[in-house]
Amino acid sequence: MSTVPALYPCTITHVRTAPFRHPLRHRTYLWLVDLDRLPRLPRPLGPLARFDPRDHFTGDQPSIRAGLEAFLAAHGIRLDGGRVLMLTHARVLGYVFNPLTLYWCHGPDGDLRCVVAEVHNTYGGRHSYLLRPDATGTADTAKAFYVSPFFPVDGRYRMRLPVPGDRLDLTVHLDRDGGRALTATVRGTRRAANGPTLLRLALRHPWSTLVVSAAIRAHGIRLYLRGLPVQPRTDDHDDHRTDDHRPDGHRTPENAS
Repeated sequence: MSTVPALYPCTITHVRTAPFRHPLRHRTYLWLVDLDRLPRLPRPLGPLARFDPRDHFTGDQPSIRAGLEAFLAAHGIRLDGGRVLMLTHARVLGYVFNPLTLYWCHGPDGDLRCVVAEVHNTYGGRHSYLLRPDATGTADTAKAFYVSPFFPVDGRYRMRLPVPGDRLDLTVHLDRDGGRALTATVRGTRRAANGPTLLRLALRHPWSTLVVSAAIRAHGIRLYLRGLPVQPRTDDHDDHRTDDHRPDGHRTPENAS
């Protein structure tokens, strides 16, 4: 079982393959935390990492764990107190950019019961996918949520999501009629979640979530200028709505791909 909390300096890549090839690559860092033992930082470092229940699921539960449990209960799943590991961006200086949050959900005996992939888009919508990975950590699911303005709501995701250990190694494919449309990867190496490490990462990637959001928006503009048509947005696929003008606007891995 992974030791937490942990920090993962990582590289995120997205490669669109249709109708033309377009790569996107950026560096950031992610947190791996136990939902029952969220990090308690020294007061001076508090603004560099905050885990807020408003940023996950319906946003109206007293804790992130409560939001997850409510989602699982709606699907007939109970964890009976089992451990949950969450991989996510924390709020940095009051701003969060969380395209994808992953939850590895275990039973009390340590068995992995499911993985939840929570996706946010730039329009204030959120959607969570319930996944049942195989022994290799691989699962697939139909796409059911409007993410990128350049992709309609169709196709299937194939995700390889092993529990992070010394290495973080995630892959998400989007397959549509005619073949693979997008591949996203997250690769990183575990670091101890202590004050000096967090401070170094925060200085190396200042206001990390805002910078990543701005970079992805810039890539989206480039795709639009290259003539890629924008697909109509379908709000009926959005599970939960949030205020688009809050400082915690979100963008998903697809959005600039």
